[in-house]
Amino acid sequence: MSAAPDPPPPSAPVDSPAGGAFAFIFTRLPALLRLTCGLAGAVVALAVTTPPVRPVLLVPTVVVLTAWSFWYAARAWRHGIGGALVAGDVALTTVTCLSVPVLVAPEVLPGEASWVAVLASTTVINAQATVPARWSVPAGLVVTVAYAVGAQTAGDPTEAAAHTVTLLAQTVCTALMTAVMRRRIARADAAFLAHQRLTREALVARAAREAERQANRDLHDTALATLTMVGLGAVPGPSTGLRERCAADLRTLAALADARTVSPATPVGLHERLRAVRQRLPELAVDAELPPCTVPAPVAEAVAESAYAALSNVVRHAPGAAATLRLRRDAHTVVVEVTDDGPGFDPATVPTHRYGLRESVRGRMATVGGRAEVDTAPGTGTRIRLEWSDVD
Repeated sequence: MSAAPDPPPPSAPVDSPAGGAFAFIFTRLPALLRLTCGLAGAVVALAVTTPPVRPVLLVPTVVVLTAWSFWYAARAWRHGIGGALVAGDVALTTVTCLSVPVLVAPEVLPGEASWVAVLASTTVINAQATVPARWSVPAGLVVTVAYAVGAQTAGDPTEAAAHTVTLLAQTVCTALMTAVMRRRIARADAAFLAHQRLTREALVARAAREAERQANRDLHDTALATLTMVGLGAVPGPSTGLRERCAADLRTLAALADARTVSPATPVGLHERLRAVRQRLPELAVDAELPPCTVPAPVAEAVAESAYAALSNVVRHAPGAAATLRLRRDAHTVVVEVTDDGPGFDPATVPTHRYGLRESVRGRMATVGGRAEVDTAPGTGTRIRLEWSDVD
């Protein structure tokens, strides 16, 4: 019979875990089965050499089959089991089965317990478990016919019939079991791939939404904030001050883009970023306390820009108010507080479409695993607390 091409070495690829596990198990188990049955068969074969057994044929046969068992196991373990290996196993087993009259003593042949009967069963089962049915079923039939002919030639038609039925049952049952498992495994891997695809699409969509939200935050805190201040009269119309603020916004957007190219693990001085925030709001007098403090680059960006958004709200909504900016750090937690003595407001009355606190402060802090608390009420001023911890 012709052989199927050898498959690639067995593995458990990420995109087909069930198929990989199947290949792994149904490579290791046949290898171990062939090796253990081959060694046990060699011992049993040499234990009974009464006529018509011919030791001159039995000993070389046992040596070849034992060497083959080691080669089969090593090859299967390292490279998998393919059509060529199965074809070689079937060929050797077939020749052995046809040689039953000179290899097995008549007194040990009955009962389907001779070493050749075990060899035939092992070959049939391994073939069904390792190659597709279009190859394995014919292989099982070849071994079955060879054993039947060998046992019949040895003068034991009862053994020939009995073990023929056993080999056919082993061929059919193992082939059906393997086919069902392959189909179920293929469905499981298809479902896994579909889930992976949906997960990737969701991650891409989420990344796109986050990138859009980040861009909106940056625009809200720069160009849109400047336009709002112009509209509220906090920044005069065409003037040197407006030009300087627009230039500062452009510098800020460029700096934010550059900052996002820095490795997330790079430590950045948060106190320096907060000092730069003060400089971006020259019209606001801020009492600052900024001791040295380093955090990962994304955290520094999120905290500094959230603080800027909070201070920008003071300029827009509480002109003339006194503001403070405080930074402190304990063993694991960084806290930045922005306070003002302005008129305050009722958070429950803020329209849902307003972007400032929701995205520029809370949303931005959430992206780095931090949080923001807003403590305010009409007539009491406002305190915004930004907190980030390096402990989950």
